[in-house]
Amino acid sequence: MEAIRSEGHVIGSKVPAMELEQIKQLVASGVYLNTSDFVRDAIRDKLAAIKTIKYRDVDYDTAKKEVMGYFQERGEAYPSDIEEDLELDYKLICQIVDELKREGRLEVL
Repeated sequence: MEAIRSEGHVIGSKVPAMELEQIKQLVASGVYLNTSDFVRDAIRDKLAAIKTIKYRDVDYDTAKKEVMGYFQERGEAYPSDIEEDLELDYKLICQIVDELKREGRLEVL
């Protein structure tokens, strides 16, 4: 079996002496293998924390059907969960939820 090889890239950055010393202490205590290991881990953590939601361009009626289906499947949900899962605009979802409540198609808790 052939190993998959990922090409890495070298990037440079200046850090304050105090932060570098903290990184070196983490390396010395065995938390990280070396400073590069710390930097890679910090980059992964930051990228995971900054999650960009891409919105799909769908018409209102399609979005409404999808939101209704979402509630039918899950029973209840926060608009932010629907936003992430269906990739729809948050304001659009809130507008649809309000309309569904007014129509009596969505139970108010």
